[in-house]
Amino acid sequence: MSSNNENPPEAAPQRIYFFATCLIDLLYPNAGLAGMQLLRRAGVDVVLPEAQTCCGQPAFNSGYRQEALSVARAQLRCFPNDYPVVVPSGSCAGMIKHHWPELFAGERDEQQALRIARNTYELTEYLVDIVGIELTDLGRPTKVAIHTSCSARREMGVADRIERLVGQLSAVDVVEQERKAECCGFGGTFAVKQADVSGAMVKDKTAALKATGADIVVSQDVGCLMNIGGALDHQGDDTKAQHIAEFLWDRTS
Repeated sequence: MSSNNENPPEAAPQRIYFFATCLIDLLYPNAGLAGMQLLRRAGVDVVLPEAQTCCGQPAFNSGYRQEALSVARAQLRCFPNDYPVVVPSGSCAGMIKHHWPELFAGERDEQQALRIARNTYELTEYLVDIVGIELTDLGRPTKVAIHTSCSARREMGVADRIERLVGQLSAVDVVEQERKAECCGFGGTFAVKQADVSGAMVKDKTAALKATGADIVVSQDVGCLMNIGGALDHQGDDTKAQHIAEFLWDRTS
């Protein structure tokens, strides 16, 4: 796959499955809607399977492999056709792409899981690498800090895609935080199992973000935004935390 948005494939798939993720479905629905709107405006036919639920990551990360397999298997029926699966989360995209092959190894439906894993993309990756999206900024001048989730950075290897997208916005000043490559401390169940460590990590992260003077913090993962945004609220800081899809849609519509 090309990683250069100056040379997108000549014939990008016209139809994709959108896997909205549990957190977006329950807590950040506007981020999911914005992701689908960006794709549709770019000419992509978006299919949102109504029966989709969880990718299985919480159980998988906690060592409950059979429970994770049961949850993940239920998702296979949501993606019967050979369309790309686009996920507005580096974490959930990473689970499907890199951990489903391990989870389904030796199972009767292993080949179906491998097909889906090979065809799964994180949203910003798909917008840049496959769609080659071009954005026109209609918003007011603002300062933005980017937090790239650990999964997007290290597991999916797509950390620069969000920067390429924001870099297209003429009135957005991207300010760089001192702890750019560090985890926010969320890590799914890690924030629950290691609450003190998680709290210390997000304290460092929010201090670095506030030092930039940014008006908004954007990320590909709402888990990170929930952790960072919640900490900022608790600290009495009014810096906004927003999913990249919603941020892009707001500024270009």
